[in-house]
Amino acid sequence: MTFEKILAELNKDNYLPIYFLTGEEPYFIDVIADLIAEKALPESEKNFNQVVLYGKDTNVFSVLDAAMRYPMMSQRQVVILKEAQAMKGSRKDEKEQKDINKLIHYVEKPLKTTVLVVCYKDKFDKRTSLYKALDKSKAAVFFESKKLYDNQLPAWVNGYLSERGYNIVPAAAAMLTEYLGTELSKVANELNKLIITLPVNEKKITLEHIEQNIGISKDYNVFELRKALGDKNVLKANRIINYFASNPKENPMVLVVSSLYSFFMQILTYHYLADKSQSSVAAALKINPFFVKDYELAARKYTAPKVIQIISVFREYDLKSKGVGSNSASDGELMREMIYKILH
Repeated sequence: MTFEKILAELNKDNYLPIYFLTGEEPYFIDVIADLIAEKALPESEKNFNQVVLYGKDTNVFSVLDAAMRYPMMSQRQVVILKEAQAMKGSRKDEKEQKDINKLIHYVEKPLKTTVLVVCYKDKFDKRTSLYKALDKSKAAVFFESKKLYDNQLPAWVNGYLSERGYNIVPAAAAMLTEYLGTELSKVANELNKLIITLPVNEKKITLEHIEQNIGISKDYNVFELRKALGDKNVLKANRIINYFASNPKENPMVLVVSSLYSFFMQILTYHYLADKSQSSVAAALKINPFFVKDYELAARKYTAPKVIQIISVFREYDLKSKGVGSNSASDGELMREMIYKILH
């Protein structure tokens, strides 16, 4: 099942006996587990029929013991195993074998009155017999929570806000995800803060809202630097890089170089596209169609050979930022040099 399908079924009070939630993106795992913990039982029944165990403090026998009990005066009980990836073998002769794999016998014959939720926040080996049993079982959901790529984040932000009746201008979504990174719980937390601080009846999040409530400058950020460089706006680019040099903690060089490198790699890709229609460019570069014009402009300002040269500049200054041939120059000085070489 997809994340959305699982939530839809849970909200309709349709529960299966087992939810095995695995993967490297903890956000989706936590949302599903929290929803089950919140809604599967009335508040009055949770003290007797809801158990939360932690992998590092328990073993498979304790999990099975909890899962195989019958509910007290309720149609179901809920057993949630958190941090299941931390549960190792319970006997020395098992070496590195994980207790979690011994759940196979329960998976093959689960108790219908128990909702067992296993939160395994890591990659799960699909070669195991446990995975094969989960995959085959009609009583179990195996959900793999995958990390989103950088280019998928703006769309995720739009979807998150849309579900709550809000929207965000494309530039604000791009700037927000550029600075917050791919940790979805962090992004969701900041979006919730923005929603709370919006004036009554205001449903659109703008650059001004982000600057006022999150502390990211709407004028001095990597997103604006990319636009200034794409337009070869020397004055604006230098103003931004001077601001970065004065505020190195908020604008670390490694993140600036990484973001600019990605931007110019996209410009290079644009040069070699056979179909330069808006939809084709947006799909190839994995960007919102709203930003296609920025890449069209940048491609006119920088030829393909020049872009290749600029990419080599990023590699040079990435090494210098790590102390290779930098002559003890500060990050601020290195960023100024780098921008100069890009623009001239």
